[in-house]
Amino acid sequence: MSDDIENLPDEESGSAGSGQQIIPINIEDEMRGAYIDYSMSVIISRALPDVRDGLKPVHRRILYGMLELGVNYNKPYKKSARIVGEVLGKYHPHGDSAVYDTMVRMAQPWSLRYELVDGQGNFGSVDGDSPAAMRYTEARLRRIAEELLSDINKNTVDFTPNFDDSLKEPSVLPGKLPNLLLNGASGIAVGMATNMAPHNLSEVVDGITAYIDNNDISIDELTQHIKAPDFPTGGIIYGYQGVRSAFETGRGRVVLRAKAEVETLKSGREQIIVTEIPYLVNKASMIEKTAQLINEKKIEGISDIRDESDREGMRIVYELKKDTIPNIVLNNLYKQTQLQSSFSVNNVALVGGRPKTLNLKDIIKHYVDHRHEVVIRRTKYELEEAEKRAHILEGYLIALDNLDEVIALIRNSRDPEIAKAGLIENFKLSEIQARAILDMRLQRLTGLEREKILKEYEEVKALIEELNAILADEGKRMEIIKDEIAVLKDRYGDERRTYIEHAADEFTAEDMIPDDEMVITISHAGYIKRTPLIEYKTQGRGGVGSKAATFKDDDFTEHLFIATNHNYLLIFTEFGKVFWHKVWAIPEGSKISKGRAIQNLINIDPDDKVRAVINVKTLTDPDYINNNFLVMCTQRGIIKKTSLEAYSRPRQNGINAITINEGDKLLNVRLTNGDNHIVIASNTGRAINFHESDVRAMGRMATGVRGIRMDDKEYVVGMVCVDHKEPANLLVVSENGYGKRSEWSEYRITKRGSKGVKTMKITDKTGGLVAIKDVEDTDHLMIINRSGIAIRTEVSNLRVMGRATQGVRLIRLNDDDQISAVEKISNLGEEDEDVTDQNDQESTDQNEENVD
Repeated sequence: MSDDIENLPDEESGSAGSGQQIIPINIEDEMRGAYIDYSMSVIISRALPDVRDGLKPVHRRILYGMLELGVNYNKPYKKSARIVGEVLGKYHPHGDSAVYDTMVRMAQPWSLRYELVDGQGNFGSVDGDSPAAMRYTEARLRRIAEELLSDINKNTVDFTPNFDDSLKEPSVLPGKLPNLLLNGASGIAVGMATNMAPHNLSEVVDGITAYIDNNDISIDELTQHIKAPDFPTGGIIYGYQGVRSAFETGRGRVVLRAKAEVETLKSGREQIIVTEIPYLVNKASMIEKTAQLINEKKIEGISDIRDESDREGMRIVYELKKDTIPNIVLNNLYKQTQLQSSFSVNNVALVGGRPKTLNLKDIIKHYVDHRHEVVIRRTKYELEEAEKRAHILEGYLIALDNLDEVIALIRNSRDPEIAKAGLIENFKLSEIQARAILDMRLQRLTGLEREKILKEYEEVKALIEELNAILADEGKRMEIIKDEIAVLKDRYGDERRTYIEHAADEFTAEDMIPDDEMVITISHAGYIKRTPLIEYKTQGRGGVGSKAATFKDDDFTEHLFIATNHNYLLIFTEFGKVFWHKVWAIPEGSKISKGRAIQNLINIDPDDKVRAVINVKTLTDPDYINNNFLVMCTQRGIIKKTSLEAYSRPRQNGINAITINEGDKLLNVRLTNGDNHIVIASNTGRAINFHESDVRAMGRMATGVRGIRMDDKEYVVGMVCVDHKEPANLLVVSENGYGKRSEWSEYRITKRGSKGVKTMKITDKTGGLVAIKDVEDTDHLMIINRSGIAIRTEVSNLRVMGRATQGVRLIRLNDDDQISAVEKISNLGEEDEDVTDQNDQESTDQNEENVD
């Protein structure tokens, strides 16, 4: 066995038959490392722009290569193939199509808001046509592109070796132009992507200036200057929410629409004319797909489509059929074609070599920081050059002051080196000064030239002083940045191309509707409507009322309450379900109209019916929904309290609000703050008063606890929840139209579950109790009976009476009529009165009976 071991290859020592060393590597670690290296290479060296100059490496290399090649804006064009070869051979060792396609895009006015390359020849079209081959086209830098490159030779940026270490290339451009905001960027990296929108130069300069003046400026304040993206193809930004999101977070969806108008021909037929289309939309492809939709009858009303675009501009004609409504067709085109598209903003750029998502203020901050560094480095470079020049000029002046001796020394010297050494030794000059004197032309020895040298020296000294002042004062440097971009605005600034239109989905129906008070009525048969409160005029107590609603003989108003248009309605049914609905979404009707079946608004079961409706201000404010409760009361006297938060997530089909026992049904629901007093009244005229703390908060599916003890023939008619211990009064109303106010202090506080005390003397004349309300003198009452007659009266017309009296007449009823609903209206303003006083005999029976 030992012989076999000796004959094996010496793997443990790392040797193999070929003499190569084998190192074991975990394949997972190798693949992970290789993929990370690849992804970082794509992110940093290919796909994402640098936040400072807004360029990817290929764009930067093309612009720098064109500068080195000398194709400036005021120089002749050069063949594109020559430029591509320059960039490929020196800086970008990749495919020629990558370089040429990038250069072509920088020359297309529909691709870049401010083109950086001036192209001559066929550089493609907005229809998606390919550009001519690079051997046929020519190009040069645009003047605005040279603003990105200005001062690059003044040590303003770092240079790095190119791919073969034979040359140096800039790692970033000085970037006087805020290119990242002006032209945006797009690219797909590994695990991330960027898609940045272009903006208007004039607006961007104003925004940068505002930021420099106030570094703590908010994004809202910046948007006063930079309104929104400004796309090269114009069009319309439809809706501002996506723009606001992009500015604030770096992400947002901007909806773009084509610019269209309707023209009427002499024949009377109409046509839609599109003159601008959304950014990045292929015009020819869009027209082709639209024609296909018309042939498939998915878009109707269009008889013909023509592309009449020319050198003067874009013009797409949609001829309409006779009697077609243009706006309907246009909206259909927006919906189904690329006349409306979206631009998904994703502001990802390299910051210090790392990808980051940036908001508007971040981008401006990094631009200003970069320009500040460029100004410092440029100033230091210029200071160094000025000091070198001053040093030489000082040497010239010394030589001119000792002209004869200098000439004699030079003439008597055997060679320049001896002459240089003599100048240094005899006149205390530096080597640089001595060499400059030796290189001086004889004409500089004239008296006029001496004056020029002296003047130049004074100017250089002043320049040195100014440059030192700039380096010592950050405020001066910021003023320089502002002045330089102000020049850019004057030179290249233009009007905004993309119009901003606030979309209808931002101005929701709720935003368009005033938050007016409404009377909401729900009939016994389930018809609901809202009516402006001002339609109900105030009347005196005992008036005959005015016509409120028209119902069938077997229907009457069962629920009546006041809410504002922007409130949420929580609609509770007798089976214990709750539905949500906005007040403004309820059909509006006059006070005599019947309304609309509630089944058309909510998915209520056919055999279920609405039992209680409350309105809440909002369901999104955490403080509001967590600190308010819903107190529910059933007809059998069961009470339950649950946090409003449990009901703050609207569902189209509703949810279970409470578990109802057999033989019982939900009667009433009230919104409370957790510190209320609760009064529950029965049809027999008894009421119980207890504190809300007697009822613990329960879950949404709980049944509840006993609120009032009743006999089998009794049932609850109402519940009052008040958040103060001594409200003005409690009002009770009987079914035959009698009612009264009583002092709150007459209702002593008891424990939950007792029988309570008498609240109204019930007789055949008054009928059973139908309602209980807490009221004040400033309140009004809305009373409606089964026949649809309504009266609105002031609470102050009702005298405060004893708890056990039968009250006074509130509304005159026919013999076969009864009151069906009573609602309190709080804090009303002055209104016209239609007073029809009826002085009824008031009962003054003050006898009190305690039925505990």
